[in-house]
Amino acid sequence: MKQKAIYTGSFDPLTNGHMDIITRASKLYDKLVIGVIFNPSKKSMFTLEEREEMIREATKDLPNVEVDHFSGLLADYVNENKFDVVVRGLRATTDFEYEIQMAQMNARLYRDNVETIFLMTNPQYSFISSSMIKEVHSLNGCVDGLIPEIILEYMDKKRKV
Repeated sequence: MKQKAIYTGSFDPLTNGHMDIITRASKLYDKLVIGVIFNPSKKSMFTLEEREEMIREATKDLPNVEVDHFSGLLADYVNENKFDVVVRGLRATTDFEYEIQMAQMNARLYRDNVETIFLMTNPQYSFISSSMIKEVHSLNGCVDGLIPEIILEYMDKKRKV
């Protein structure tokens, strides 16, 4: 049976923690869609289009990975696009508490038998967050090895503007 999965987030910016989950999930499912969430109330460093472009570049070597975006409820997007699995990454117990609540609410909203699968982030990336990356980078700190090289290039260009 072919399975279609989605991994969602704001990815502002994409980190090596995200890439760890994407790479591993791409090996588990026939098709993995990276769903970039558009949240108009959130101040992002990168536009939705820039985030999609960066993710496409960072995942270009993963043939079964696609990038899309959505706004509104994840469950609506999942139902409309007939996903079988929602992949979520976990860094620490604080992530788990939030994610389990979201998964349980979404389970009530899914029309079909959609499963939420949690993947633990590689411990070497467990402390990384997009917010932390943006803060360290904005203060000229070194984020090498914490984000894909292509993302660092985008961040450096954005900082110069």
